[in-house]
Amino acid sequence: MDAEFQGPRGRRLVGRPQWSAEVSARLPANALRALLVAGAVMAVAACTEVGPNYVRPAAPVPAAFKEASAQKAPHAESVIAGKWWEIYGDPTLNALVSQVAVSNQSLAAAAARVRQAQALIEVAQGASVPSVTAGTLKSGRKNENDIGIGVSWELDLWGRIRRDVESHRAIAEASRDDLAAATLSMQAQLVQSYFALRQDDAVIDLLQQSADANEQWHRMVGNQYAQGQASSANVADATMKASAAQLQLADTKAARAQLEHAIAVMLGKAPADFAIAPAAFIANVPDVPTGVPASLLERRPDVAASERRMAAASARIGVAKAETLPSINLAAGIGILKGPTGTADIRAPLFTGGRLTGQVTNADEAFNEAVANYRQTVLDAFREVEDGLVVTSTLAAHAELQARAAKAATESDRVTRNQYKQGVADYPAVVESANAALDGVRGDMQLRLRRLDASVNLIMALGGGWEPASVRDPKSPR
Repeated sequence: MDAEFQGPRGRRLVGRPQWSAEVSARLPANALRALLVAGAVMAVAACTEVGPNYVRPAAPVPAAFKEASAQKAPHAESVIAGKWWEIYGDPTLNALVSQVAVSNQSLAAAAARVRQAQALIEVAQGASVPSVTAGTLKSGRKNENDIGIGVSWELDLWGRIRRDVESHRAIAEASRDDLAAATLSMQAQLVQSYFALRQDDAVIDLLQQSADANEQWHRMVGNQYAQGQASSANVADATMKASAAQLQLADTKAARAQLEHAIAVMLGKAPADFAIAPAAFIANVPDVPTGVPASLLERRPDVAASERRMAAASARIGVAKAETLPSINLAAGIGILKGPTGTADIRAPLFTGGRLTGQVTNADEAFNEAVANYRQTVLDAFREVEDGLVVTSTLAAHAELQARAAKAATESDRVTRNQYKQGVADYPAVVESANAALDGVRGDMQLRLRRLDASVNLIMALGGGWEPASVRDPKSPR
């Protein structure tokens, strides 16, 4: 369509605009409608998108987990349940973990970042539709000032806006994956802290029994010393053992209190307003289904987040390349003084000192960086699973030996106490056997705690019960 232009020295030119550094066409009112219709047609027809269409790059995926052969886990097809912590069978733990995603402030901050990223999608999408403003207009051939309503619109000829929206959408999806990863990490941290607290509950009971036994022996030695039947060295030894038992008890109680405080903060509560009543340590070490290695790429939120960042980086290549091509901006308005007016601005970069080329190169290398980060994240994920498998299998092999040793120490303590009641053994032997039994049972508890922690780490390495499909749904971010 021919248009009338303001040429050099005020001469009027008629013809088709030849884009160079910048060409601005100012249309008469009767051509405005035609321009807007033509622009709408061009926008609809402009399906070309510069830059690569994203395809997820390949990553090294083994056929099977190397350390899985030592496991006695369920079939490979099995998957971890969504509420994975319920596998431990502790109702109190279930109630606590269910509060993490709701009340934890770190997760609340991550959720806010998800909403920020979602809002930026709307910002990017806004560039694809006309912008309407009220205020000062440039009207007429002399660019006289007028007041009215103006409409401006950038035609997305090369898909720059679409690529920008694509990039922001991928970033928002990565933010949701980050939130899922942070939630899984916080859940695991709470579960492990809870297990440590319950072990402290059990150890406190044992240490209280040991402290009582040592205190009773200390009184007996004191009475014997008063009657001349024991030496001062015997009294000093009994005092030392009684004090050591009390100190261990106090340290364990302090450690339990600190764990309780940490759990309170994880749940978004002040430690002063939160308490967990002492209870038995009932959690059992579960068998964790590993699934197949290929599924790990879909089951770990951190891997998914890294993949989405690759997609965003790929889209930004298109944004950078579109900046090197011509652009068309349409503007129209209705002024109070001059009436309708319209312009079509065609801009094409001729010389930018390497700025635009540098932006394209930067975008290309940013994508290469994202690919390398993704592949490293995948490798780290497989390493963490293999580490988890070897730790769980090794600790399981030691569990039977440790349980046998603890059982023997407990039986020795029972026999020694009976001998004491029958007058065959003296009380120091009772104290020593009680301490030995305490060490054996504590060793068994510590190994059990290590196995529970290892199972939690393995569940985390496998992605927990995360469901990628629900995270991909923008209407229900997690």
